[in-house]
Amino acid sequence: MTPPTPAPSATPRVRPTIADVAAEAGVSKATVSRYFNHRERLLSPDIAARVEAAIAKLAYVPSPMAQALSHGRSRLIGLVVADITNPYSVAVLRGAEKACQEAGYLVMLFNLGNDRERERAAIDALASYQVDGFILNTLGQGDGQADLHTLHGKPAVLVDRRHAGLAADFVSLDNEGAMRDACMHLVQQGWHHLLYITQPLLGVSSRIERTAAFRACLAAQGAEAALVRGEVLELAAEQGDEVLDQALAGLRERAGPGERCAVVAGNSVVTLRVAAAVSRMGWTFGQELGFVGFDDPEWAPLIRPGLSTVAQPTDAIGHRAAQCLLDRLGGLQGPPRESLLPGQLMVRGSSLGD
Repeated sequence: MTPPTPAPSATPRVRPTIADVAAEAGVSKATVSRYFNHRERLLSPDIAARVEAAIAKLAYVPSPMAQALSHGRSRLIGLVVADITNPYSVAVLRGAEKACQEAGYLVMLFNLGNDRERERAAIDALASYQVDGFILNTLGQGDGQADLHTLHGKPAVLVDRRHAGLAADFVSLDNEGAMRDACMHLVQQGWHHLLYITQPLLGVSSRIERTAAFRACLAAQGAEAALVRGEVLELAAEQGDEVLDQALAGLRERAGPGERCAVVAGNSVVTLRVAAAVSRMGWTFGQELGFVGFDDPEWAPLIRPGLSTVAQPTDAIGHRAAQCLLDRLGGLQGPPRESLLPGQLMVRGSSLGD
C-alpha cells in the first residue's frame, strides 16, 4: 500500500524588499527609490522599464510609512480620547478621521479608559510611531497630563476639554449657549424646579462650564428667580442606583405646590442612568419629570415620549479639530485659536408642558 503523499509545508511568503527589486533590475537601491519618488523623470527609459518590470515580477509594494518618513512626515495623526465607550468620543472620532483621510492622513487611536495618569504614556506611545500631531480629547488634569514638554515638539488640538498648562487650538460645543437654550426651554414650558445632574467635575473643563452655565441661567431669571429654583448633583459611576433614585424623589418632595420638576443631564452617560431610574420608579417623562439631556444618542427618540436633547455637532467638531491641526502642520503660526460650535435643541415629549 502506497503511503499518502504528505501535504506540502506552508512556508510563509517573504515580503520582497527594495533590495530585492534592485537586484532583479540590476540597479542600485537608490535608483529604485528615485523611481518611486520621481519615476522616469530622473531615470533613463531603459532603467525605468527594468525597475518597473522587477516590481511587477516580485509584486513589490512599497511601505507607505517608509515613503512618508523619507519626506519627513508619517502622515499619521495621534488621537487620544478619555473614554471610547462615551458616544461623544466615537462621534467626534468619526468626524476627525474623515477629515484626516480626505487630507491623506491616517488616525491612530489611544483610549485612556478614564485613567488620567495614562495621558503622557499615551502621547509617548503614539509619538513612537512618529505621528505628525495630536488631537486630544482627554481629562486634562492629573499627574500624567500632557503639557508642552510632553508633545515631542508636535502640534496638538484640544477637543471638548481644556488643559491649564497647554496652549493649543481648542474646539468644543458652546457650553454656555447650549445650557442657556436648554434651561430657557424648560422654564418656558412650565418646569420651575430644575436639577442638573453631571458626572463629577474633577477639574474637567466641559463639566465645569456646563455647571457654571446652569447656575448662571438660574441667576439670570431676575425678578422671576423666586419661581425658578435649581440644584446640582454630581453623580459618580460607582454610586449605586439608590443615590439617583433618592435624588429624584427628593426633588419632587422639595417642590412647592404647583411646581413641576425637571432634570438636565450633563451627557448621554447620565441620561441613560436617569432613564433607568425613571423606569424603576414607574414615572413617565413629561409628566412626573421633565427632561433635557446633553448629547443626542440614537435611542433618545425611542424612550417614551421621546427625550429632548441638546445635539452636539460632533462631526463638525471632529472635522474642525482635524482642520486646525492640518493648518498647523501646513505651517500656520500664531496664538492658539478657539472654536465654539453651537448645539441644536431637539425638542421631544419629555420637555413639553401640559
